[in-house]
Amino acid sequence: MRNTNRYLLTLSLLLMIVFIIGKVVFVYYNQSIYDATGSAIWSIISNGLLLDLRTTALLLLIPTIVTILMRRGIKWILVPYLCLIAIAVGAIIVADMVMYEFWEFKLGAVHLAYAASPEGTTNSVSVTFLVTRGLLILAFILLFAIPSIRFTPRRMNARKRWFMPIIIVIVAFVPIGVGNCYHSGPLFLSHAATNPAYRFAVSFFDTKKYSDDKTKDEDRTAVTKAYETSSDITETLLTTQRPNVLFVMMESFGGKFVEELGGIPGVAPNLSRLIPDGIFFDRYYSNSFRTDRGTVCAYSGWISYPNISPMKQVEMHTQLSSLSTSFRNIGYKTGYMYAGKMTNMGKYRYLADMGFEALMDDSYFKKVELNTGWGANDSTAAMKMYHTIAEIDTTARWMMVWQTISSHEPWDVPYHRLEDKKLNAFAYTDQCVGDLVDSLRTLPVWDKLLVIIIPDHGFLYEQTYDNSEFFHSPMLWTGGAVKGKRRIHTLMNQSDIAATLLAQMGEQHNDYPWSRNILSPDYKPFVYCNYPSGMLYKDETGETMYDLTAQRALPIGEAVDSTRLQKGLQILHYSYTSLHP
Repeated sequence: MRNTNRYLLTLSLLLMIVFIIGKVVFVYYNQSIYDATGSAIWSIISNGLLLDLRTTALLLLIPTIVTILMRRGIKWILVPYLCLIAIAVGAIIVADMVMYEFWEFKLGAVHLAYAASPEGTTNSVSVTFLVTRGLLILAFILLFAIPSIRFTPRRMNARKRWFMPIIIVIVAFVPIGVGNCYHSGPLFLSHAATNPAYRFAVSFFDTKKYSDDKTKDEDRTAVTKAYETSSDITETLLTTQRPNVLFVMMESFGGKFVEELGGIPGVAPNLSRLIPDGIFFDRYYSNSFRTDRGTVCAYSGWISYPNISPMKQVEMHTQLSSLSTSFRNIGYKTGYMYAGKMTNMGKYRYLADMGFEALMDDSYFKKVELNTGWGANDSTAAMKMYHTIAEIDTTARWMMVWQTISSHEPWDVPYHRLEDKKLNAFAYTDQCVGDLVDSLRTLPVWDKLLVIIIPDHGFLYEQTYDNSEFFHSPMLWTGGAVKGKRRIHTLMNQSDIAATLLAQMGEQHNDYPWSRNILSPDYKPFVYCNYPSGMLYKDETGETMYDLTAQRALPIGEAVDSTRLQKGLQILHYSYTSLHP
């Protein structure tokens, strides 16, 4: 027999202990990202205490109600509930710290979309990794489950004690001062202080929060005008309006690995060799942080969203235009090569719906050629791409995409030039791309070939998302169809490729509302980028980074340009209202 106050107080303390231990483990697990001192750990715990209390109160509402209404049979009701809480909290705490190591933002609903394609996880990490993290989840489950179950009585004291029930209800439903756990220091400290269970739960409401009608008619008009450009061009970049086009989309190859963009020297010598002979866009920014988002931005000219993947949202596909369809309408054949499985994040369905005719996945390769966990490595795929192009009738018009695969976890490549395993994998992809371009020069198709080299997104190598350089990326146009060697310094987004390329080909881009022809006389230079917990707006006046979780500008303590912030938020909200016109 237990006293109501004592029982609820014990459950509260157990949950708080679990949350605090989870924070400490989170910090030590991710110390490669931020090496927190003892005082920093204490500040994380203290800053997150109120939100931990609120989360605890919300989770204990059902035990509170049961102990108030019932005297007998309590154990039969509460033990299953407490086990569910233990499983959910344990899984969320561990998943949050593990995923943060890879993505550096808090666990949220967006992760579930990627969890639905498990090959993306199993190809990136080892079985040992998965087993050890599973054991860590079990440890957190038992940490709460065993003592809470043992302390749960069969009967409650007949005399009801109302102190703890009243406190729990107040903390759960009166948010005054509760939830303000955002640290004034580095962003990592705010993330570490934020209760993972609470953040995971509220993330399911982010879409509604962003899609609420928060823009006035004049703001909508401003956003629409900002994205309007004509198909007129100030410069002709190509020798022909009907080039054959090969896109090379390099996995994760952000500007961090390109010396010409201020990146690490020596990682991409082949890009450095090719840049002087082509058209290099040195203020090009990827829209988003993952392949599924970047693919849609590049080939559908669509905007990116913090927590929605248009590739995964099949119902959106009818709204999307695509370069494949635009090229097919003027007599081109189209194809897409990815030397792995196209099931991840619904890629095959998206590409098919976008009108790509030849979809070449791992089934296009011999079994002996599938030499990595992801599929065929980049040298094998580059050779296959070369032979595929060489066999095409020289009179045919075509547009092809080759998406590379090797500059990705687990970084195992048949190449050993650099000691750093990650940098070496990027160097390997650079070598394969350079070899492919050199091989294509020997073909008759070269004279009318445009090769567009871009990444799908950047990679967090000694960077964080709140650094705009994560999105800063290389884009190089090379090939015999390129009219002259030059650099273009215009600010542009990945989503602007479609309109810019079509304008160079003398075609309209009216079907691409989020794509701008950057060589149009009426182009307004700015970039808009995002990831699940942040947004970047950059124009010629400067840049503004905004933390969507904490709802504050970054870096903390610096003056905020209200005009840039307003423009970024206008685009954010308007982009959601345009999801279902």
